[in-house]
Amino acid sequence: MKAQSQPPSTGQRVAVVIPCHNAERWLGEAIQSALDQTANVVEVIVVDDGSSDGSLKVAEAFGSRVILLRGAWGNGNCARNHGLAAATGEWVQFLDADDFLIQDKIAGQLAAASDGVDVIYSPLIVRNETTGEESVDRPTPDSDLAEQWLRWELCQTGAALWRIESLRRMGGWKEGLPCCQDNELTLRALMNGLKFQYVDHPGAVYRIWSEETVCRKDPRRVIRQKTQLIDECLAWLKRTGEFDARHRQIAGQACFEMARTLARSSFRGAVIFHSDRKRIGLIRPDGPSAPLSYRFLYHILGFLLTESIACLQRRSVKKLFNTR
Repeated sequence: MKAQSQPPSTGQRVAVVIPCHNAERWLGEAIQSALDQTANVVEVIVVDDGSSDGSLKVAEAFGSRVILLRGAWGNGNCARNHGLAAATGEWVQFLDADDFLIQDKIAGQLAAASDGVDVIYSPLIVRNETTGEESVDRPTPDSDLAEQWLRWELCQTGAALWRIESLRRMGGWKEGLPCCQDNELTLRALMNGLKFQYVDHPGAVYRIWSEETVCRKDPRRVIRQKTQLIDECLAWLKRTGEFDARHRQIAGQACFEMARTLARSSFRGAVIFHSDRKRIGLIRPDGPSAPLSYRFLYHILGFLLTESIACLQRRSVKKLFNTR
């Protein structure tokens, strides 16, 4: 299941699909970044999902260079599937309307891709619009595809390039899914035997600019969906005989991180979640969410008391800053 670099394959046609809902502020840059690609982009398809701001005018200003589809589905995956149905060529690049591509993103991926690959994925450039900071998210070295998926490293929407025929054959995006949409898609692709290839060529920029985006506005919903997907992944690995201790450790760390995140909005819910996950052996206090001081108390006092102390500390710090 290791992703390997293969001989080059070039000259293939690519469609870029941009779902949009009230993204007037960012849409123009997203569209222009698609039009500016050095690869053979045959069409840029903007799928507007009932926007009530100026998004339509932004798209219309590009004239015939953009194919504009309109609807009112209330779900990004429905919009993506309408774009997928209209796309031509061999490959499709999905791009959220508030993100953008570096000019050689698609060309760099195709140049390194082997014949027969279904999904090409690359590191993601993360830009915080509030602080101006940028970082590059890369998969953990020497990890297989299932390990990368369990770490949520495989792969953000804009960082991937999909073979159109393969994506259509597995049914496209799961419509109605409220969050974790790209993670669900990549898990289903793994389960359907699609061939992934990693190309170490960062070219997609993911913006962090609001707490109201799909993956940030409702942490509890994200945790519910992520937990369900993790359980599906582990069950699949067990069925195929590929499950091992490393997968359990990574899943346990992810569940521990979710328990700590949940404690910020529902302390009781976090305690129940932690207890349920621990009962099935899927809690591992490790990683950034478990610094040494926290782990020390956790092993002595348990989750409830340790997280209570952490909660009191957060409130004290917040109160201190609010009184200044």
